[in-house]
Amino acid sequence: MPWMRKLGRPTDHRLAMLRNQVSDLLWKGRIETTYAKAKEVSRIADRILSLAIDTYEDIIKEAVTVKDEKGKGVEKEIIKDGAKKLNARRKIMAQVYDLKEQRMKGERKAAFKARVGKIKHPLVEKIFNELAPELDRREKQTGQKGGYTRIYKLGPRRGDSAEMAIIELVR
Repeated sequence: MPWMRKLGRPTDHRLAMLRNQVSDLLWKGRIETTYAKAKEVSRIADRILSLAIDTYEDIIKEAVTVKDEKGKGVEKEIIKDGAKKLNARRKIMAQVYDLKEQRMKGERKAAFKARVGKIKHPLVEKIFNELAPELDRREKQTGQKGGYTRIYKLGPRRGDSAEMAIIELVR
């Protein structure tokens, strides 16, 4: 990616660091980092969210006959990703780390399994099921595409005087 700042790191380290920060931003909604890193994270996160917003409605519904315990045929509706959404999902999975859902404090194991279910990629599901519809509604209300992240400058960091910033998702 020729447009990317080098941030004083080798390419593999820089890409892994930005991938980690973008994943944390999309999972938590807000992170604190240096201003230069925040600008790069913002660019990557905006591209990911734009891709998700453009394709999150592309689904295919199929009616399938499945046999139940008694051997009777039961109609069941299966929802699959369309071609555009599947392509977008794969692109996003290549750009973010696969973060796992955490157990809440005091939550029992059975309740955790019931809440998480069979979700294999929680961050990607959160992007398509929560963030994309919410940001799409915001886009339609304001008539503004893009600008899904906001950066606040905090001032210099004690020790090395690096400019610190908070980056958050705009909702």
